Amino acid sequence: MMLLKSIPLLGWILVAIVLGILLGPVMPTWLGSVFLTYNSIFSGFLGFIVPLVIFGLVTPAIAELGKGAGKWLGITAAIAYGSTLFAGLLAYFVSRWLFTASLFGQGLAEIEEGEGSGFSAYVSLVNSAQGSATEIVLPPLLDVMTALVLAFIIGVGITAFHSKVIFRGAVEFRSIIEAVIRRIIVPALPLFIFGIFLELSASGAAITIITKFLLVAVVSFALTLVVLLIQFTVAGAMNKENPLKALWNMRDAYFTALGTSSSAATIPVTLASTKKNKVSDAVAGFVVPLCATIHLSGSMVKITCFSIAVVLLSGGDVSFVSYLPFILMLGVMMVAAPGVPGGAIAAASGLLVQMLGFGDVEVGLMFAAYIALDSFGTATNVTGDGALAMIMNKLTRGNLGAQAQDPADEEVQSVNGSTENHGLAQ
Repeated sequence: MMLLKSIPLLGWILVAIVLGILLGPVMPTWLGSVFLTYNSIFSGFLGFIVPLVIFGLVTPAIAELGKGAGKWLGITAAIAYGSTLFAGLLAYFVSRWLFTASLFGQGLAEIEEGEGSGFSAYVSLVNSAQGSATEIVLPPLLDVMTALVLAFIIGVGITAFHSKVIFRGAVEFRSIIEAVIRRIIVPALPLFIFGIFLELSASGAAITIITKFLLVAVVSFALTLVVLLIQFTVAGAMNKENPLKALWNMRDAYFTALGTSSSAATIPVTLASTKKNKVSDAVAGFVVPLCATIHLSGSMVKITCFSIAVVLLSGGDVSFVSYLPFILMLGVMMVAAPGVPGGAIAAASGLLVQMLGFGDVEVGLMFAAYIALDSFGTATNVTGDGALAMIMNKLTRGNLGAQAQDPADEEVQSVNGSTENHGLAQ
């Protein structure tokens, strides 16, 4: 039992994928339908909880940023968001250029629930207003965009009116949502992904999908390196430092993050590596912990690349006009991503469903692909924090002092622990 508990989430995901592919062609129809029933129930629950996830994570994230005194916190947040958006846009244009010809309509368009595999769910948990005798209706309290707008309104309102009671309630509600993700959604993912690949394998599409996704994985990894080179080129130019040397100085943080898959657990190493690039203690101590939560350029690259691949495989529209709103909203969700393995993709799944029209199969593929490359995204995130620290060191001339945060703000101090936890395992 202890041995099973020691297996990381990635290990369970890989086992689920392999077993799904191997068992799909030989699985009895009745048993395959049982797993498809599980997937339908899990997907329906996910559709119900995602708007609450968005509201519960974004509201305190905005309030915490707003409560920080001093202009430098706002400037750091703006630069982090800009860097994350740039990473998403770069991933979009490269992915569209490389993947359109090879992936468009190559395997998912015909894979719907029960089609091609011979399996069908006995009972479905649906989010629509109407359901049949074999469907249980569980409509969400809010839709995704309503939850996001409401989170902005309340988050900004908490800051404007200094509402300590609502702020504390928002932070505690975030703890509940993170517990749901950590204790229900994440443990349920391997079986969900097993069902997805079981269905794909039974329909004959699994090998095609995996082959295509290997190309996407290689491209997304290469793009994370390109993003780091660009970030350190900008930081090096501003500080008149060799960007390659500055990037090399961050190697300990990169490889530590590969092992821990945790931005927060890597903070001490990231701080030490950042100071090697002549960043003052004051700036490093402020920027690195903050950016561990809000600067997720590596995660942005992964989700953008794989989402475009899935849309193309489904024969969908990846035009810039249709995709830009998704990237803008995804940047916000990356700021609020919860601190558990797979938390970022769980938070983004609502946008994938509502803005890109993803179904059960597409969402399952996104979870599997994201978690498989989780450590590389985290390594990119924390290494890029060093570049942002160099930029802020130049802008502040190495001295943030008391401008960054008002020590008298007890509410901000009281959530420091939760914000650190909030930045885990991006």
